[in-house]
Amino acid sequence: MIRITRAVAIGGRAIVESFVRSSGPGGQNVNKVATAMQLRFDPTSPGYHRSRLVALARRRVTQRGEILITAQRFRTQERDRPAALDTLIRLVERATEPPLPRIAIRLAAASKRRRLEAKAHRPRVKEDRRARGEE
Repeated sequence: MIRITRAVAIGGRAIVESFVRSSGPGGQNVNKVATAMQLRFDPTSPGYHRSRLVALARRRVTQRGEILITAQRFRTQERDRPAALDTLIRLVERATEPPLPRIAIRLAAASKRRRLEAKAHRPRVKEDRRARGEE
């Protein structure tokens, strides 16, 4: 059991660890020993804020809905395992934090006018370039 916050903890059954061959430095060792850690996390249990977790994980989410984290920064399993767990913990911590509320602001009239003038000016510059090129 990995405690994230007082209310959120990751159970042992939600995580599946496996080791695969790693890319990168290591010489012949990289072709023989499975040192990279692959961690699969199933966020279907309540309390993980699944929608935010999946949105934060983006490309790490598999078709089955699991979050796949690969750690291969180090050359040993002993160092890659905590790195993968740390990545998962930080991801779940970020998902449990409530998002900052958006505050509606009102733009000043002058800044709105400057923005619209800049938008109108750009096509004129391009039109001038086209006209010079045809001459």
